[in-house]
Amino acid sequence: MVTPGPAAAPATRIHGALAVPAGRAAAEDRPLAHWQAQAGAHFAPPPVATAYGALLNHRDALAALGDAVHRPPYQAPPKAPVLYIKPRHCFAGHGSAVEVPADASELEVGATLGIVIGTAACRVRAADALGFVAGYTICSDLSVPHASVYRPSLRFKARDGFLPLGPWIVAAHRVPQPDALEVVVQIDGALAQRYRTAGMQRGVAQLIAEVSAFMTLAPGDLLMLGHGPAAPRARAGQRVRITIEPIGTLEHRLVAEVAA
Repeated sequence: MVTPGPAAAPATRIHGALAVPAGRAAAEDRPLAHWQAQAGAHFAPPPVATAYGALLNHRDALAALGDAVHRPPYQAPPKAPVLYIKPRHCFAGHGSAVEVPADASELEVGATLGIVIGTAACRVRAADALGFVAGYTICSDLSVPHASVYRPSLRFKARDGFLPLGPWIVAAHRVPQPDALEVVVQIDGALAQRYRTAGMQRGVAQLIAEVSAFMTLAPGDLLMLGHGPAAPRARAGQRVRITIEPIGTLEHRLVAEVAA
C-alpha cells in the first residue's frame, strides 16, 4: 500500500502532452526553478502509461555478478535488454509513504533515470531515438531483495507503491545529455549511492532502439534506464532522496506495513 501526501492531485496534461509537474497546472516553458521551489510539496505520480525496467544495464552491476552469469540458469551475459514491467498499482508520487511488506526486513532502492516516450517508437534507429522522447523523470525502483536476476518475480518487484517517480517530467530539451547525468541517493540524509548514466551498457538512445526493435513503445510509456551497482537498501522509518540534475529531487519514505 502507498500513502500519498495530503496535497496530492490528479495528474495533469498540458497541450495534449505530458505535463510537468504532475498534480500542478504547468507549461513546459515555465522556468524549472519555479517548480523546484515547490519540491517540498506532495505530488501525484506523473501521468505515465506502462512502466518498463531494464535489468543489468550498468556495466559495473553486470560485472559484479562475476562468474554467476556463466552458470545455470543464465549460461552467458545477456545479449539483449532484460526487461520487466511495473504495473500501475506500483506508481507512487513525490512525498509518498510506501509500505515495507511484513515479509521483508528491507527494500532495495533502484534509483534510475526514467525516459518518457512522446511519440510511438517502433523499430527506430539509435541515431533517431532521442527524437521520440517527451521528457525525463526520476524513478525509485523498489524491490524486495532477491537472488533471481534474469527472471525477477512479481512478488519481489511489483508490490503496491514499489515505483515512486517524479516529482515531475522535465521536457527532453532541458536534458540535452541524458547519458552524462549523475545519480545521487541519500537515505536519512546520508550518501548511499552515487553513479553516472555514462556507465550504462546501453545509453538512452540505444536502449530505445533495441526495445523498439521488438515492440512498440507508446506515447506516455516509461522506460527505466536501469540502476547503478550495489543498489542501497532501506528499512521502514527511513527516508529516501534521489537527485538527478537537471531534473531535480524525488523523495519518499518507507513505513511498516499496516495489518489488514
